[in-house]
Amino acid sequence: MEVHKRILAILYIISGSFQILAMIILSSVMSIMIPFIMEEAGPEAQWVFVWIVPFIRFIAVGVIILFSIPSIIGGIGLLNHKKWALTLLLILGCFKLFSFPIGTAMGIYTIWVYSENHKQVAQPS
Repeated sequence: MEVHKRILAILYIISGSFQILAMIILSSVMSIMIPFIMEEAGPEAQWVFVWIVPFIRFIAVGVIILFSIPSIIGGIGLLNHKKWALTLLLILGCFKLFSFPIGTAMGIYTIWVYSENHKQVAQPS
């Protein structure tokens, strides 16, 4: 079971890191493209960008704070055999179930590792 916990921890560290990297790339691309789009939109439609761009950045920061950073923290905690880490990853795994197909697979694997761990704890040796 320890091998599966290690694999799960590494998967969550990689997943969180990729999410942060994707948000940085998306932010960079948007920062480059928005001035050109605003120029093409004309002066009467530029007010939309004043509202939409900060909202999109707020959503991106929210995703990083709520999902990416806890994924990395939970993965590191599980590698260090912390008791709380598997519970944190179970919560994040339930959210990942909605992210088809890779997130769904990670969520199912997380639930399986969690349930197998609790079967071992419940059975007397």
